[in-house]
Amino acid sequence: MIDPALPGTDHLVSVLLLAFAFDILIGEPPETIHPVVWIGKLIGILKKSAPSSHRKLYGTFMALVCILFASIMGYTVLIITNSDIIPETFRLLLAAYFLKSMFAVRSLLTPAQQISDDLAQNRLKEVRERLPIYVSRDPSKLKKEQMSSAVIESVAENFVDGFLSPIFYYSLLGPYGLVGAYAYKSVNTLDSMVGYKDEIHLELGYFSAKLDDVLNWIPGRISVLFISVTSMIIGIIPRKNGKKMSFSSAFKGAIKDGANTPSPNSGYPMAAVSGALGIRLEKPNTYVLGNEYPQPKPTDIKRVSNLVRTSAFLSIAVFSVIIYMIN
Repeated sequence: MIDPALPGTDHLVSVLLLAFAFDILIGEPPETIHPVVWIGKLIGILKKSAPSSHRKLYGTFMALVCILFASIMGYTVLIITNSDIIPETFRLLLAAYFLKSMFAVRSLLTPAQQISDDLAQNRLKEVRERLPIYVSRDPSKLKKEQMSSAVIESVAENFVDGFLSPIFYYSLLGPYGLVGAYAYKSVNTLDSMVGYKDEIHLELGYFSAKLDDVLNWIPGRISVLFISVTSMIIGIIPRKNGKKMSFSSAFKGAIKDGANTPSPNSGYPMAAVSGALGIRLEKPNTYVLGNEYPQPKPTDIKRVSNLVRTSAFLSIAVFSVIIYMIN
């Protein structure tokens, strides 16, 4: 491969801040120019070509091909955006665009707030139509409180794999951070498309699901600190009604219930949110987090949106400092 002129610390931080600004102000790019969509299309092609035998081996091959494809994409952007031929401002904007494509906050929280409004107005039919965006469970059998819980669980879980993990690998790998973010996102996209435990995907998605668990292990636990600190910050603001958020309630919730979900990672941010908001989160016949708390209300969806949004801002600030420290 060509050895690019590697970006400096100021460039890395500027790209991170610009990418976050793009996400908050603009949101997702069109599908035709969205790198994650390109990765997903490659996964779809390889999935259709899967043989009827040796599916675990083919699934490993499929994952490695997709990771290589995404890494080359990130490396190509790295080369282009560190070329002196291109004006510096354009290089920053281009790098920020391609980094922003690896994470999302706005597109996670906007539908959640729409569902909150529909639940508050008892528009349950509309909620059941939108809920599959967030969860795979059958929405027709869920009560109002269970639908609120499902959305809150998904927002908490996606704070990790949809935002924190890409930022973590971008910051951790320094000059090659963009490659790290793309490699991670390819694994996460693989997991979302083939990492199921049904008969069709059990062997095909085995490698992808396990690798996704490994890559999210540290970010999943770091998320507890961000959620807990954010709870403390929000808790300083006086509230007329409702439970006041605190560091201890979020952190204790994660310690008590973080390991109670089938996933080795998603339980930690969900349990931290449960403790922070003082609500019970439950997937029927699977797990219960915060058993001592009341069931959530539609207004709790807006509370978790505020909590995750503020946690995202805190994460960007902290990882910007980390980039300066390790580079």
